[in-house]
Amino acid sequence: MHNQIAEFLNKSVAGCNAVINAPVAVVGDQSITVEAASILEVCRALKTSPDFAFNVLQVITGTDYPDRVELSYILASYSKNLELILKANLPRGDKNNLPKINSIVSLWSAANFQERETYDMIGVDFVGHPDFRRILCPYDWDGHPLRKDYVVQEKYLDMVVNPPEKNNTADQMFGKHLKEELGDPKRVSSSWKDRTAGTDTEEAKDGE
Repeated sequence: MHNQIAEFLNKSVAGCNAVINAPVAVVGDQSITVEAASILEVCRALKTSPDFAFNVLQVITGTDYPDRVELSYILASYSKNLELILKANLPRGDKNNLPKINSIVSLWSAANFQERETYDMIGVDFVGHPDFRRILCPYDWDGHPLRKDYVVQEKYLDMVVNPPEKNNTADQMFGKHLKEELGDPKRVSSSWKDRTAGTDTEEAKDGE
């Protein structure tokens, strides 16, 4: 199926350079990567094609890599019983020059909130979006939280963003400290129950 789709896209959308990506693991779905500049035309072709009829947008998400931002679009065709992971790569840019890609809200209204979330969390400018603004963070929030180099601002409107008394640091580090204490990470499940939960220590066995 992926071979047919890639061949169709390369014939239908000039310069999209559709390439099939081999799974990075034994278990996993294949995907197709296209040129970011062609994303709107590619999606339109996939939606209107009588052979594929990808009439549903399920997901838009992004991943920040050291050398690029990768966007993933998961499309589905209920009438053809097909699903496709479509990818596009963008330069990382910076907060003053976000990477840009065309919005696909004109094809699927479901893209509206999903593009806004991807912008908010990853920092991608979806050109042509009808209501382009943050959706999870305040409009004047500094940075994009799912970027690898994101640093949480200390204060927002004179409020401390991560006050120590609200962080539950002891609970967050419970599993790490227990693994260090036992000396064998495989013996710990980091359960939130009692100290012996998830271990095979003699004390735990005695309590069974």
